[in-house]
Amino acid sequence: MEIETDQGLALALGAGRVRTVAAVLISEVNQAVPVHRLIDLAWDGDPPARARGVVHNHVHRLRRLLAGHAELATRGQGYVLLADPGSVDVHRFRGLVAGARDAEPCAAVAMLRQALGLWRGEALADVPGERVRRTLGIGLSQGRLAALQELGGRLMLLGRYGELVTELTGWIAEHPLHEELTALLIRALQACGRQAEALDHYHRARRHLKDQLGIDPGPALSGAYLAVLGGRGSPARAAADRPRPAVRPPAPDAPPYPPPAPAPNGRPSPAGPGAAPYTAPYAAPYGYDHRPGPSRRIAQLPPAVVDFCGRDRELAVLDQHLERVPRPVCVVLAGAGGTGKTTLAVQWAHHRKAEFPDGQLFADLRGFERPPMRPGTVLTSFLRTLGVREAEIPESVTEAAALYRSLLAGRRMLVLLDNAGTTEQARPLLPATPGCLAVVTSRRRLSGLVVRDGAALVRVGSLTTEEALQLLGNALGRQRVEADAAAAGALVERCDRLPLALRIAAVRLMAHPEWSLDCWTKKLADESRWLQELSAHDADLAMETCLYLSYRALSSGAARLFRFLGLHPGPYVETQDAGVLAGQDTERTRRHLAELCDAHLLEEHAQGHYVWSEMVRSYAVQCVTAEEPRSARDQAVQRLLAHFDRSRVPPC
Repeated sequence: MEIETDQGLALALGAGRVRTVAAVLISEVNQAVPVHRLIDLAWDGDPPARARGVVHNHVHRLRRLLAGHAELATRGQGYVLLADPGSVDVHRFRGLVAGARDAEPCAAVAMLRQALGLWRGEALADVPGERVRRTLGIGLSQGRLAALQELGGRLMLLGRYGELVTELTGWIAEHPLHEELTALLIRALQACGRQAEALDHYHRARRHLKDQLGIDPGPALSGAYLAVLGGRGSPARAAADRPRPAVRPPAPDAPPYPPPAPAPNGRPSPAGPGAAPYTAPYAAPYGYDHRPGPSRRIAQLPPAVVDFCGRDRELAVLDQHLERVPRPVCVVLAGAGGTGKTTLAVQWAHHRKAEFPDGQLFADLRGFERPPMRPGTVLTSFLRTLGVREAEIPESVTEAAALYRSLLAGRRMLVLLDNAGTTEQARPLLPATPGCLAVVTSRRRLSGLVVRDGAALVRVGSLTTEEALQLLGNALGRQRVEADAAAAGALVERCDRLPLALRIAAVRLMAHPEWSLDCWTKKLADESRWLQELSAHDADLAMETCLYLSYRALSSGAARLFRFLGLHPGPYVETQDAGVLAGQDTERTRRHLAELCDAHLLEEHAQGHYVWSEMVRSYAVQCVTAEEPRSARDQAVQRLLAHFDRSRVPPC
């Protein structure tokens, strides 16, 4: 539990039962909480004789701590915390989840992901008292799981099965006994055509239920299992769906995979008399007499974009790193959201895959999503691909990473790790053999990989004007672009020459061939509609979502500074100006500016001088207007104007 001021500073709440009192008052904001309830929750129903006086002292301390930020008032025989419910993450979470229930599927997905993104760990984990955690925390955790189920249902409805698999895998690792989530994962895997993995998850869940609770799978889990066996629910198999004989889940005391009949040579046979119909998907992907190894070529790269253009400088730099002696084990492609890092990495990987004859591994780490992909989950997937049986995959991330590196030794493989959020997320997935190379894309620079692991850093910025016009022409047709060259030039600049923004603009224009480029470019000139217009009406394909993901990943102090920079009158910002706007000292301002640069929301041109794009500045204006009260905005502007007056050079 944390309490932060409007300036992003964490208040020193301390340890002990004062945290329990604060947790109850915050969770029931604007509601009077009787003293006897605070006593009961703080001492687990067994209070000392002086409990009322201790609670009074804790409330007095909280009043002093919250002075100027929120009011803690006395109401009858209790206390009430008077504050905006929107300032409490619990209430924001509940509001977003409630709003998602009545929203369209795409909007609901965005709202539910935003709600789940508010969580930073187990509810009330650092609050003493078993009763308060049981009374308040369990309900919050159940609400979190219910929101995840709701998100899963919406993603299934939209047919976004791959996203759902990624979303659920990490959660089920934490909640292996949650049958509804596991059933949802099984159905999503089946819809992706991954029946073997779906069955594997069922059997693991069945074993967990038997070993830990002594029960059999319930209707949801059994129904998902039977659907896989019957081939129902998979779009790929819909045409082949036909009535099948009834199949029952294995008995609780039966082994998960019935043993196949012995072959004449004495080795187990993957099929034979008495073998169950679902044994085949679990046949080992490698032989019994040699080390694990894949039975077919590994080629996991996503398809390359057909109309890829430009990026000659970045491609040349990547080629140079590939040809260096010694070659780095990792190259980081870092840039702001929407710059086309993934497209560039995939294009280069396809162009140079002959250099890696043993194959290419790919994983979307979802580093800026909530929850991000865990390294252990990716390692498990990679090890399966490399031919390791499920039972032989270590549970420890350290041991799994060591096995992964051992299997890559002596091979020449490319590992493409897309959308890494942190150094710690990517490091266990790096190969350690000279013949392999990891290419990591990220919105951050991942300096830890550069400093500790010798990674090379390649910055990916906006396209040049010529490249941006070529991309627009490839999408819309050269005739349409050349017929209105001036408007096309204005359009690419209005899109900040970002590939994502340009492709979204092209989609909108292709849907309306009667629109002129000039007309639509003028629509983008409206600051209040700019970011909304650059949306493909899909939560995942919108510049506003792209900026939001980078903004959400900031620390609270850097996020607050980013918001207040939206009040600055121009695209160039100096350190002192930023500090004055945010009302903080120079050292803290420098740290937060460095974080904004690392996230590619600002760019440092000269020491102490920063610049940002108009699109990013527009988003900062939107954030400060929505999240900061009018009084705070007015005070910040007054501070900046006074600073400008003091800094003005007097006339000679």
